[in-house]
This record gives sequence, structure tokens and C-alpha cells, in this order.
Amino acid sequence: MPRRNPNGYGCVTKLSGKRSRPYVVKVTLYDQEGHARQVPVAYAFTKAEALILLAQYNDNPWEVDREKVTLAALYQRWLKIKAPKLGTSIQGCLKAAYKHCSKYYGVKYRALKAYQMQDCIDNCGLSYSTQAAIKNLFGHLDRFAFELDIIDKMYSQLTTAPPIPDTKREPFTPEQIDALWKISNQEWVDTVLIYIYTGFRLTELLNMKLEQVNVAERYLQGGVKTASGKGRIVPIHTRIWPFVENRIQQGGPYLFTYQGKKLSQSKYYTFWNEVMQKIGADKTPHEARHTFETNLDNAGGNRKCIDLLMGHKSKDVGNRVYNHKTLEQLRETVELLP
Repeated sequence: MPRRNPNGYGCVTKLSGKRSRPYVVKVTLYDQEGHARQVPVAYAFTKAEALILLAQYNDNPWEVDREKVTLAALYQRWLKIKAPKLGTSIQGCLKAAYKHCSKYYGVKYRALKAYQMQDCIDNCGLSYSTQAAIKNLFGHLDRFAFELDIIDKMYSQLTTAPPIPDTKREPFTPEQIDALWKISNQEWVDTVLIYIYTGFRLTELLNMKLEQVNVAERYLQGGVKTASGKGRIVPIHTRIWPFVENRIQQGGPYLFTYQGKKLSQSKYYTFWNEVMQKIGADKTPHEARHTFETNLDNAGGNRKCIDLLMGHKSKDVGNRVYNHKTLEQLRETVELLP
């Protein structure tokens, strides 16, 4: 009894009629929605030759016919080989960007030109951040295709995306922070203060597990997005320690939970906005991060310590390479917050 190929391996079929190479090698590719379809990648004179080609494809897909690699095929292979080496945040941005390139999924990547890439960027209908992500995606795909000898010109270098506009975010005012402390016993107000006194991004605290809270030494450890930001240590300010301690005592795998489960971004925004209404403010969680850095800088905090707490890469070589800080120095910096 012949042994079946594993799922997703591909197959060999014989075409009808008189043909010089009647055997076609087909492999399985998936679109953005996860739907599978088989596409031909090579033709052979005999079944034995076709089976060898199929085996070669699964060992290295680009050994078959680089001339026929489409944008969709290249992306799928990039997703398996290169994407896992990137951070989860950038992976999510690039996957979302790929959806705006559907017009050219079936175009052979060698034939894809700069104006077509630019078309995806200009006509996605979304903000500068999405347009930048599409440009970034084509940069990744170009480098991958160049590495595999699929292309000899990287047209993504000719594309443009709108510059990042000047931020309109403003830190919480001292009056707004005082207003939060006055109602700190009300539901979810503690989480807003935790954001203001730790500088973590929205998702970094929502994804933080209790195991990332060092109770003995009173610090949080987490972070995403950049190498400097991942796994950074932020000592817990004396004033918000009771809030963190109370969250720990509630149990559950995460620091912030709702009905015993992980708190989603959309649900948390509901709670956040309710708190903002109570103090008459129109602020975002990211403005709490701005507040953390601004207040530390205003209090005369050490620049290297602030960079470490924020997960930023120090701009000058001296601070970045030779300046090292202890946990106690980080704690002293955090405690400068009013």
C-alpha cells in the first residue's frame, strides 16, 4: 500500500493529453485567511523526476524555480524562516501590512516593481503607521528575496511613506494626578496610577503575569517591542505598592484580570475611559508613559536610569556602552516621582 505524503507536503499529478513534461509538482500555499490551495511549481518528464523535485522543494523551496515565486509564496516562506526572529509586536504589524498587498499576491516577485509596492502604500486608506509598516514589509521581503537570489534589485528602497507627525500627546498634569489619588479607592483607578508610576506600555501591563512581579525586591519585569525594552526591570514606587500587592492577592495568572481572566485591550479601554470621565481628562494609556518619563526628567533623574526604565537605547555611546546601573539606583530614580 503506497504511503501518503504528510499534510502540506504537496503532490505529483499527471496532466492529460500529449505533453513533453506531463507530470506537475504542486505544493500547498495558504492565503492570509488560512485557506489552502495547491499551486504548480515545476514540471517533469517522469513521475520519479517529479517526486525528486517535490522532495527538493520541501527541503528548500527556492531550489525549484525562482522565476515563478510569487509575492504570496515568498511571504509564506519568509513568515516561517525570518519572521520568528522578530519581536511579536513587529510581527503583528507586518502581518497586518500584508493584508494591504492582496492586489499583488499572485504577481511573480521578480516582476514586482517599485510603483506596485508604492501603490500598496499609497492606497491602503490608513494612517502613516500602516503605510510605514507596508514599506517595512517590502523591505524585509526584498532582503529575503535578494538573499535567495530571486531578485537582483531591491525596489523597496525606492518607495516612500509619510513621516511620523509630531506627537500631540501631553503628560498628565499634577492636578489630574492629584485627582486620581483622591479617588484611588474607586474601581480601576489603581491601574491608571500603576501606568503613570511605571511607564509601561498598554500591552506590557495587560500581558504581565504574576510571575513577572518580584515581591521580595518589589519590581516588575517585562516589556516588548525592542531589544532594550524586553525584560526591563522597573522598581515599584512606594505609593503604588499597595495597589500591586492587592492585585497579586486577587489571584489569577495576570497582574490585571477581569472576572478571573486576562483583560483585553478593548475591555480595558472601557474602564480607562470611565476613570478619565471622573477626573475630566482626555488621556490615553500611552500618555501615562509620557508622564512617567517627563516627571522623572523634571525631578532630575539620571538619564541612563530613565532610559533603562523606559526601555530606550541611550543615545550617547558613553551611557550606552560603559554606564551600568544597579537595581538600587533604578529604585532611587523611580522614588523621585512626586
